[in-house]
Amino acid sequence: MTVPNTAADEAAEVGIPAIPGNPIEGRSLGRIAWDRLKRDKVAMVSGSFIVLLILLAIFANVINHAMGLDPNQFNGNLVDPGSLLPYGSHGGMSLAHPFGLEPVNGRDLFARIVIGVRPSLIVALAATALQMVFGIIIGSVAGYFGGWTDGILSRITDVFLAFPILIFLIAIGSIIPSQAFGLGAYGVHLVVMIAVIGIFSWAYQARLIRGLVLSLRDREFVDAARVLGARPSRIIFREILPNLASPILVYTSLAIPANIVLEAYLSFLGVGTPPPNASWGQMLSTAVDFYQVDPTFMLVPGLAVFLTVLAFNLFGDGLRDALDPRAGR
Repeated sequence: MTVPNTAADEAAEVGIPAIPGNPIEGRSLGRIAWDRLKRDKVAMVSGSFIVLLILLAIFANVINHAMGLDPNQFNGNLVDPGSLLPYGSHGGMSLAHPFGLEPVNGRDLFARIVIGVRPSLIVALAATALQMVFGIIIGSVAGYFGGWTDGILSRITDVFLAFPILIFLIAIGSIIPSQAFGLGAYGVHLVVMIAVIGIFSWAYQARLIRGLVLSLRDREFVDAARVLGARPSRIIFREILPNLASPILVYTSLAIPANIVLEAYLSFLGVGTPPPNASWGQMLSTAVDFYQVDPTFMLVPGLAVFLTVLAFNLFGDGLRDALDPRAGR
């Protein structure tokens, strides 16, 4: 008796006729998810926009230099000394300044939007990674061991869920030194925001992971690993967590835009990215005094925040559908 070694041989054995020119090909779960994701045009466009944002953050200085723009350069000659508004319509939009100019000082909005993507993505990505690490470790340990371990970690999680992180960020942001750890004001503010958001925002992720681990810890493949003598750490990280990759990825993609909004909000309140460094939230804060006479100044950074958050949310929805095993192929 010969053993079939291809999908076509297996199909022939069970009586499925082979289709000439169309060999049967097995697909991994990752390949199936990628095929589903590629069919979701909204998710693909959103993902392309996210890639563009990342490239802008990496090559912001190169792009501004190529266009001859400086995000901190004052252009007083392009501002009306009487009204303090840029000359021309729509906030001074022109070929040289495609997004217009800031009132009063005339700094180029395009250059500041491009450079302002950096603090938003740095804080959002790093803080999300930190909070996911804390949430995954604490949630998986609580869910797997149960008992008094689960009780203690769950009460700690409750404390962090009730912690007023926004008020704490506002309070600590006002006392951040201008220099620390060998970093300037810009670096110190970013590190503090990342640390505080990451350390104090993991509770939601921990609750999610705990519930998912509870549903898997008594499954047959986990019992088999125990019988074979696997240590709890190996069971958690090699057996259970790989089966939770889909919800973890989806929750991560949805946590990033929340942290982008939080960074923008902190900068809007003046405790985020320090001036003169560009930040979308800081630009919105400055635009409050001019939105009635120069709406372009508020519209440009507002759209930047809106489109970025929308892209991450839409991509997260598409990723969730692609990774859902109950979705149609």
